[in-house]
Amino acid sequence: MVKLSSAENRRLDDAARAGWLYYVAGNTQDDIAKKLGISRQSAQRMVALSVSEKLVKVRLDHPIAKCMDLAEKISNRFGLLSCEVVPSDISDPTSTVGLAQAGANEIERHLKSIQPKILAMGTGRVLRTCVDELAPLDCAQHKIVALLGNMTSDGAASPYDVVVRMAERVNAKHYPMPLPVLPRSVNAKNQLHAMPHIAQNMNLAQHADVTFVGVGNLGTNSPLHLDGFVTPEELDELQTGGAVGEIISWVFDKNGQLLDCGINQRVASTPLIVGSDKPVFALAAGEDKVFAILGALRSKLVNALITNEYTAERLLSID
Repeated sequence: MVKLSSAENRRLDDAARAGWLYYVAGNTQDDIAKKLGISRQSAQRMVALSVSEKLVKVRLDHPIAKCMDLAEKISNRFGLLSCEVVPSDISDPTSTVGLAQAGANEIERHLKSIQPKILAMGTGRVLRTCVDELAPLDCAQHKIVALLGNMTSDGAASPYDVVVRMAERVNAKHYPMPLPVLPRSVNAKNQLHAMPHIAQNMNLAQHADVTFVGVGNLGTNSPLHLDGFVTPEELDELQTGGAVGEIISWVFDKNGQLLDCGINQRVASTPLIVGSDKPVFALAAGEDKVFAILGALRSKLVNALITNEYTAERLLSID
């Protein structure tokens, strides 16, 4: 970690104080300027700095009628247990801004339960950002378990594994999955699954009280490909077979059917239960994921969704 100078530390301290006064205490920028003895322009810059440096984390706490209407329509169409639609960024409607805050709110709701819970977690950029948004908590009564491994076939670790990071933030017992996402063969997968600690983790994940997963697309910029889990040849095979998306590396088509392909035969992830009566949240948004999300909803592998209004409108526009 880079050691900051005393002047830089003081600047961040002042920014944090300004951010707290604005976002938590409800002061105006004029109020902050008077309380800190600075100009209004300086107060404005310090509040902006508190956000850009992530000294404060802002979450929307007001229902928006259009988003609520979209969420209800999606819930009714796909028979979901829960759906939350966050506002889209007008300048970039396919952005995932806002998903992390909404996801963090939902995760915290379960973590604040007094009764012990098992939370099963996938991986990915959005889920990693959700974990970064979590407030520090003391949740020793809960268990956090990984749904899939965090290694590529050559042993490199994925930067988007979330279980260990989440457990550190909320002080919960955690169960990572120390194996590759895609073993080299079905036999290798079976041998890994037979290991006692892996079998125990998979059993724990299948009895989770709530599950959180991302939804990946299968274009040339798909996470499976970019992160080194599948080769270009395997990606071509999947696309030729009609694959549109993946959840914890289980690949499906636009109708939500899992493909009979080499990837699904080798994937070492804990299988999700079709039509589970426990909440299984998918967090995803963006034009490149519309058909992947649609397939995920049709598959009944997920029964809850957090997305943005642009994506919600696109999902409802497709027959």
